[in-house]
Amino acid sequence: MTARPGNATVTALSRPHNPFSPSAAFDPDLPAPQRRIRLTAALPPPLQELLAQGRTDRRPRFGEDGFDGMIEQWSPPPGVTAAQAALARQTLEELSATVLAPADSDHLLGRVLTLLSHFPAKGLSPEVERMMALDWADDLGEYPGWVIDAAARSWRRSRKWRPSIAEMRALCEEICAPERALADRLQALADAAPRKADAPNPHVPDPQALATGALRRMG
Repeated sequence: MTARPGNATVTALSRPHNPFSPSAAFDPDLPAPQRRIRLTAALPPPLQELLAQGRTDRRPRFGEDGFDGMIEQWSPPPGVTAAQAALARQTLEELSATVLAPADSDHLLGRVLTLLSHFPAKGLSPEVERMMALDWADDLGEYPGWVIDAAARSWRRSRKWRPSIAEMRALCEEICAPERALADRLQALADAAPRKADAPNPHVPDPQALATGALRRMG
């Protein structure tokens, strides 16, 4: 994959990874369905099986103006082990540190300033323009560089007016929806079983069980 200048996220993705690494299979230039398929296929086989066995429920979503479409809620299958949860947690950490890592601040600010320069606003001083760009950078700072690049490219090619921050956030959310949905499912798997440190130790007596036994003996 060719790295784009100034995009630290995409550059980081070009580094070698282990065979079951979602970031190694990630290509931001692919359509959203293909990106999701490739990311899922790059997961460790146990996680692929758990994701396939999970349950997806659809329910209505309501906003300020009433019905706002349907949303999907995914639930992990029963019986997720601590080892599987740990594997999901490790994979999620890698996904968050690479594919979903927030954009570099310099890259983000440069992209915002460039986008706004395509739609010049009359009567604004350069200082005000820069302050507005800083607001944009603050409000878009949670998104990866490849998402912001794609959103800016999409807006330049399809719109004739200057975007609002809310419009760009909505576009960024739409672009990275497949990757965030996968991250949410990995998080659900990670939370489906206790961490090893939190799991009960069979060699250490349960205080509640000891207390219950003592009360029974006293009775």
